[in-house]
Amino acid sequence: MYRIRVHGRTGQGVATTAELIGWAAIYDGHVALATPGFGSDRADATVDAYCRIDDAPIGGLEPVDAPDAVLVLDAKLLNRPGLLSGLRPGGLALVNSPAPLTLPDLPQLRTVPATRIALTHTGHAVANVPMLGAFAAASGIVSLKAVHTAIELRFSGPVARDSREAADEAYAYMTAAAREPDAVGFDVPGSVAANGKARS
Repeated sequence: MYRIRVHGRTGQGVATTAELIGWAAIYDGHVALATPGFGSDRADATVDAYCRIDDAPIGGLEPVDAPDAVLVLDAKLLNRPGLLSGLRPGGLALVNSPAPLTLPDLPQLRTVPATRIALTHTGHAVANVPMLGAFAAASGIVSLKAVHTAIELRFSGPVARDSREAADEAYAYMTAAAREPDAVGFDVPGSVAANGKARS
């Protein structure tokens, strides 16, 4: 089973991100289960969502404590204690950030300027669709064709078109970054520790 945990804030499309990944996985022939986390409804509150992908029936709605991938829709949340806790060795940490980041002891950290990409194509600062495209490229768990299908299931008309273009750009960005890993990356500001906990 491949387990994904998504972190963000209210209004950033956290649950939709997990759902879109799940739909893409189903289109690719897998079994998937996306579940929302439980948090505050207040504006700017932090929220989580989860997606499990397998080739067999999936049971259980509990939070994902040991993810194979963590998606962070707001880089400021890296200061949240334990945000990346439980990430499996060799797992993927994918962060929406306008600039590359590195965390000590976490070489698999990847970044994508998802908000900028979303604004360019949709006019809205909602990073979930670019994060979906970036996740497809970085993980290989779902195909870009499946990403397009998931978008078309969720949206229609010009919104679907613009969302596909946003996913395509994020996919291309992540693919290019994988080819030239040394071209991206600088140290995260000192307030962030290797496991996502704030330093004193």
